Amino acid sequence: MKFETQIIHAGQHPDPTTGAVMVPIYQTSTYKQDGVGKHRGYEYSRTGNPTRAALEACIASLEGGQYGLAFASGMAATDTVLRLLEPGDHVLAGNDIYGGTFRLFDKEYRRYGMEFSYVDTTDTTNVEAGLRGNTRMVWLETPTNPLLNVCDIQAIAEIVHTHNPDTLLVVDNTFATPYLQRPLELGADIVVHSTTKYLGGHSDVVGGAIITHRPPIHGRLAFLQNAAGAVPGPMDCFLVLRGIKTLPVRMDRHAHNATAVANFLDGHPSVARLFYPFHVTHPGVDIARKQMRNGGGMVSFIHKDGAKAAQNLVEHTQIFTLAESLGGAESLIEVPATMTHASTANSPLAVDPGLVRLSVGLEHEVDLIADLERAFSYSSNKTVVSS
Repeated sequence: MKFETQIIHAGQHPDPTTGAVMVPIYQTSTYKQDGVGKHRGYEYSRTGNPTRAALEACIASLEGGQYGLAFASGMAATDTVLRLLEPGDHVLAGNDIYGGTFRLFDKEYRRYGMEFSYVDTTDTTNVEAGLRGNTRMVWLETPTNPLLNVCDIQAIAEIVHTHNPDTLLVVDNTFATPYLQRPLELGADIVVHSTTKYLGGHSDVVGGAIITHRPPIHGRLAFLQNAAGAVPGPMDCFLVLRGIKTLPVRMDRHAHNATAVANFLDGHPSVARLFYPFHVTHPGVDIARKQMRNGGGMVSFIHKDGAKAAQNLVEHTQIFTLAESLGGAESLIEVPATMTHASTANSPLAVDPGLVRLSVGLEHEVDLIADLERAFSYSSNKTVVSS
């Protein structure tokens, strides 16, 4: 099936009892057994739930993987992947990653004897040089958060697996989604998602997912999912399934609007630097066009007048909502240095305080551009007092 068909039907079938077209919300914690240890596929909803099973099968299919696992948040999924490692193992990660991921690496798992180092993964020579004898995992985001850097997944996969076939390449595919990019087909071992974002797509659910095509990895992850229990409820799974059905049309619209916004920002007198993967000024545009369907809905830029001007701008938009997160129908705006990436302060991964990140929504592009133009007028006025 084509992706647009697959996304509506994968893992989802009319309910055999009622004929319900949408997968029902199985709001139950336990299941009747026909005899001691003789159940009908489900025992207890931490271990398995039919609504969750449908979501897991759907996401696995979309990513081209054999196995999918759903979690209560993107960070719960990330945490579960890290539990594959042992004390003394080394993780090589990009030097531009989500602040929550860095916080988990640096403030938690490092305490248990794991080693983490960070390199610019847009240059594959840095990846090769950063690998160690004890490197057991390479963690990529592409496009990265918040600078929207683009990494060559296929080239990095070849480097990692040549170094050590047992080293796992993990790709956080949240920004791109499986509609734009399929890391497993490019050589990744594991894909991670915050389903809160584009997969859910409506800013009304928090969730995460892990996808792999390797049975031993899935077996261990499934054990950890059940043992640690950071699973989503059936209503959360239903909402993500609901959101996934419109993913292609939403991502195309997000990209259309983001392109218009990026073109507006390009050359704007208050913009020192623009970041958008498919824009001609992006250093990774060729790789982006090779491995992505379009540039996605995220745009970042550095305000030439610095942190105060960036704060004034984000506090004076009317259509762009000042808020963390991304991927919903509504446009969002934030200053990562003091919001989503505050945990990287005073570290080598610290974010430029003048950086502004946009999650470009589904509104009309003319209104979005006009809103930013108004906000820029506030940000350039040094006498404005921030609200």
